[in-house]
Amino acid sequence: MNPEIALVADAEALFRAAESEFVIAAGAAVSAKGRFDVVLSGGSTPKGLFSLLAGNREVPWDKVNFFWGDERHVPPDHPDSNFRMANETLLSKVGAKPEQVWRIAGENPDAAQAASDYERQLRACFATATGEFPRFDLVLLGMGPEGHTASLFPGTKALDERERWVVSNWVGKLYTDRITLTAPVLNHAAMVMFMIGGADKAPALKAVLEGPYEPAQLPAQLIRPRDGRLVWLIERGAGGMLTPR
Repeated sequence: MNPEIALVADAEALFRAAESEFVIAAGAAVSAKGRFDVVLSGGSTPKGLFSLLAGNREVPWDKVNFFWGDERHVPPDHPDSNFRMANETLLSKVGAKPEQVWRIAGENPDAAQAASDYERQLRACFATATGEFPRFDLVLLGMGPEGHTASLFPGTKALDERERWVVSNWVGKLYTDRITLTAPVLNHAAMVMFMIGGADKAPALKAVLEGPYEPAQLPAQLIRPRDGRLVWLIERGAGGMLTPR
């Protein structure tokens, strides 16, 4: 696996590049198997992409299944909910039907049960053999300024998971549980696309892409698809510390 790294001029170029990759991936998946299974992420950068995609008529929206890489331990109408952000900016705009939307029940008081329930739903959807992981067509990811991705935070237990698809993950620095897909699931995708914007990400990004392999400190380094594309779309501010290529 050799990562594909593209630096773009600004946020608008970042959203446009991601939109292009999304459209191509959706078309290929629908042509091959009749549906497009995409994992959405939260945060401000995907919000810009979703707003752009909402006006795109090249995507066969009626054949898209929407999943989430992680969710906050909050109800779906909470301002911090990843589902709410995606619903307001994309799902409600493209007419997604309930059966196309596979959200994580972050409102469950028991985060561990929410994780187990979501894994059960995914297993029913993908009907994989014992020991196998689902193969998403596209996984969208971001990265925090300390190197976390999805809700795989530095020093947390979820980093060591090798069998479960979905786990609850206690994040001490935020004093909250998160529900997240695990690294093995993310690494089984046909394509993983990171979208990185903002100069505050520059030190961590340089460490992730050019530093030693230390995933306990930099969980984004865990994402290395075994049989798929790994794409990094990077706004120039975020890539300001990278060695010129």
